[in-house]
Parts: sequence; C-alpha cells; structure tokens
Amino acid sequence: MPDTADHANALYSANSQPPGSRLPGTGGAAPEQGHAPWHASLSLRFADDQGTTRLVERRHSGPLRVQKALYPEGGAVCHAIVVHPPGGVVGGDQLALSADVGEGARAFLTTPGAAKWYKANGKVSRQNVRLQAGAGASIEWMPQETIFFDDAHVELDQDITLAADASFIGCEILCMGRRASGESFRSGRVVQRTRIRHGARLLWWEQGALTPDGVASPLGMDRYSVCATLLAVGAPLPAAVLAQLRSDGAEAVAVSGAAFGATQMKGLLCVRHLGHDSEAAREIMLAAWRTLRPHLLGRAAFDPRSWRT
Repeated sequence: MPDTADHANALYSANSQPPGSRLPGTGGAAPEQGHAPWHASLSLRFADDQGTTRLVERRHSGPLRVQKALYPEGGAVCHAIVVHPPGGVVGGDQLALSADVGEGARAFLTTPGAAKWYKANGKVSRQNVRLQAGAGASIEWMPQETIFFDDAHVELDQDITLAADASFIGCEILCMGRRASGESFRSGRVVQRTRIRHGARLLWWEQGALTPDGVASPLGMDRYSVCATLLAVGAPLPAAVLAQLRSDGAEAVAVSGAAFGATQMKGLLCVRHLGHDSEAAREIMLAAWRTLRPHLLGRAAFDPRSWRT
C-alpha cells in the first residue's frame, strides 16, 4: 500500500507489535519458530528534480519500509535506510525490495543494522532485490552485514539493471554463523544469485550455494567465516587508484592472515575479502568504497551514519 509520511517515519516498538509478531531479538537469540511466515515487500522510485533527487514513490506491504528521505550530502543524492522492524528473518519469510532510480537521479540505500537469518525450521527463507538505474543515474546498495545462524536455509537473489551510462556500487558482507559467540555454521544452505545488466549486455552473472562443506573447502571460503564482496559498475579506475586500493586492502589483512583481492574487468570492478571478523570486513569494504566512489560517481566519500551507530 502507499506509504504516508506518518507511516514512513514510524517504526515498530516493543509496545506496538501486531498480534503474533516477533520482537526484535535481544542478545542474538533466535525467536520462537511457530509463527506464520511473513511476506514483506518495499518498492521505491527516485526521480531527479532540477538537480535534487527525490523519493517520489514508496509502496510497502508487511514489515519492510523506509523511514524517510535523507540528504547528508545535499540534494543531489537521496539516502534511504531500509528498515525491517522484526529484527530477523525465520524459516518461510520472504522479503522483496525494488528500487528504480530515474534518469539523472542518484540514490544511496543502506540498512540500520545487521540482518539476521535464523534457523530454517524446515522452511526456506527468501530475499529478492531488484535495482534499476536510468540514463546518467547512479545507485548504491550498501546494506550492513548479513548473519546466517546455524541451520539457516536461505535464497538470495539480486537483479541489477543499468542504463549504458548509469553507475552502480553494491556491497555485501556475509557471516556464516556467529564466531564471536562460539557458534559455527554446521548445517544449512545459502543460495546466491546475482545478475547485472549494463546497457544491452549481461555484464555479471554469479550463482552458488554456501554449505558447511563449501565454507570449509579451499575452493569455497577456505574455512573463513566471513565473506565480503563489493561490485562497482561504471568508468574504470585509473591504474594508480586501483593500485592504491589493492595496497590498502593487502595492508589491512597482513596481520590477521585474512585474504583480499581486487579485479578490474571491462566495465566492472570486483573487490573480495575473506576473514573471520565482520568489523574488519566492514572497515575493508568501506575503505575500498571511499577510494573508488569519487572516481566512479564524482562524489566525495563519507561515513554512512547508520554504519557507525
């Protein structure tokens, strides 16, 4: 249904949960598993208004929404924080997010905290993300880390469609289990599919399944518990900037023994990190984003406020 201003600014609180709903988790504990699955969707549309990007349409169904449009960089870039008030996803839940950034508009989407995918209880949870950017537009999708609890069964699908001269930066940080709490990902399955279309061609297609065996395999995550990926589409980075990005990443993982790499292909940059520390992964991805953003989008880098709270 269409969002009103009051709807958009309201968050669920512990005292305003609908009957039968889940409260945001405390201490990382998974909620009870006997609920009926939730289906939630959020559709956003951004448009350029004489140099100011405006959130001109937002529709939501279920517990997935945007609080309000924010402008920490001035009017050119509209920031939107995508909120999922329940605080976690359990077996059978389905989330769908779509964002359409019109010609010449610029949008930055993020989340207020880590996403938690709990034990499946025999049901698969799904998330579908559809992003589209028109001519001369840019979209950044920078959610905070995603934590998969033991025995989570999840399907993640991302489809990004860009005009020939549009730009995109997207980042994901996947945490298999909760290492800091002594919990590993001993059972479960996380299926991922990512497609990026740029102009008339399919630029990137990646799919795979993360299982406990895959996490342990040298051909998978090589026993690391955190995997971070940043994908950027647009003008190629100058050689000196790419060298600096690689040098900074190598220095960041030198002491911990984690892994880092950056590969630039025609029209796309892929940055990856494997490690055991989600906070370290966050800093490494933010550092890469700060390096490439001015060259790719012509915008100075900054610290997303929600990533620091």
